[in-house]
Amino acid sequence: MSRNLALFAGVALLFVLTGMFQSWNLSLSILNMALLSAIMAMGVNIQWGYAGLFNTGIMGFTALGGLAVVLVSSRPVPEGWAAGGWSIVLGLLLGAATIAAAVMASKRMKKGALRNLAVAIILVVGFLAYRAVLDPAVEAVEAFNPATFGNIGGLGLPSLIAWPVGALFAAAAAWAVGKVALGLRSDYLAIATLGIAEIVIQVLKNEDWLTRGVKNITQLPRPWPVPLEVDLQNSATFLGWAERFGADPVGLSTIFVKLLYAMLFALVLLFVIWMSERALHSPWGRMMRAIRDNEVAAAAMGKNVTKRHLQVFIIGCAIVGFAGAMMTSMENQMVPGTYNPLRYTFLIWVMVVVGGSGNNWGSVLGALLIGWLWLIVESLGPAVMGQITSVMSEGPLKAHLIDSAPHMRLLTLGVILLLVLRFNPRGLIPEK
Repeated sequence: MSRNLALFAGVALLFVLTGMFQSWNLSLSILNMALLSAIMAMGVNIQWGYAGLFNTGIMGFTALGGLAVVLVSSRPVPEGWAAGGWSIVLGLLLGAATIAAAVMASKRMKKGALRNLAVAIILVVGFLAYRAVLDPAVEAVEAFNPATFGNIGGLGLPSLIAWPVGALFAAAAAWAVGKVALGLRSDYLAIATLGIAEIVIQVLKNEDWLTRGVKNITQLPRPWPVPLEVDLQNSATFLGWAERFGADPVGLSTIFVKLLYAMLFALVLLFVIWMSERALHSPWGRMMRAIRDNEVAAAAMGKNVTKRHLQVFIIGCAIVGFAGAMMTSMENQMVPGTYNPLRYTFLIWVMVVVGGSGNNWGSVLGALLIGWLWLIVESLGPAVMGQITSVMSEGPLKAHLIDSAPHMRLLTLGVILLLVLRFNPRGLIPEK
């Protein structure tokens, strides 16, 4: 316990030193992203640490959480709905009905050429009907003022409502992937989650009627109780506080908003930790670890391994989707181009491995440490490289080193991962 407390105290000291020697604004920005990453790492740890499920599509489930914020909290576009919004809904329902009809026919008819022909006819006719309804509606919606809108918008509801919806979106996608892949070998799950993540990102980038594609959606509402900085700067009470502390109102308003975000994210993280710890030390948690360690023995004892794998996979993805919705609300915009596997899949896995898979507190520690390292090296890298190359003469080598400075965090991350795997292969706080 003393060692674990010392590790957390050391990570906390890193954030304090960042605020003292650089800026508190930067330190809080890194802290907020690290807290969100810690929530995602908790979801991955539930899947991998509890059940041994390898999810390579964390990016996609994060993006689904962001999509929920757009559909729930962004301003509605009545002109988009009038142009073809309801036809889009009808087209999507036709597509879902086609899939359901094909599945039903496949289950109820006997195996043979007749069943194959019936399923093929249902799929072809349903697909043609789906495209006949959807395509004209999409063109009509995207043609309305594409520079500003070109989409159907959202429901205009508070962001706090969008967060659990993001979890539901991710859980629904996890159920669909799990029903297909979890009954097969473990490598099929990795392939399926990787594929669904790329499909989600491509849909967000190309379906302008949904999220405006690469034109992005901005000015998403903030969650309660986080205000806008400009509102604080126009508040007489806040200006009085700034004057009392002798601080710049603009800088103080930014720090105040980020502090509120940090408190909100920390409360969610603590709730997730509490629930995860209770689950881990319950009969359910012991059963999941038994399945992880020996699936054959667990199945022999009457446990439905596939069903339990699906259950824990859905729970982990729901937590990731919840964190993705929180991240989009904090950024006040949906930018599909920012979702990349390095940041939202590989980095989360590094956090879990470095912290200690199977241990909830280890995942949190790894997320805070790697989250700080990932963002601080981005800002310190050019400065450090400038000092290193200051004694070098001008030439192609010096120019190359300076141009490569922003990539120092990749090198630093690899070195940290290798050191941990060499000296603490089970992580900084290993599973007991």
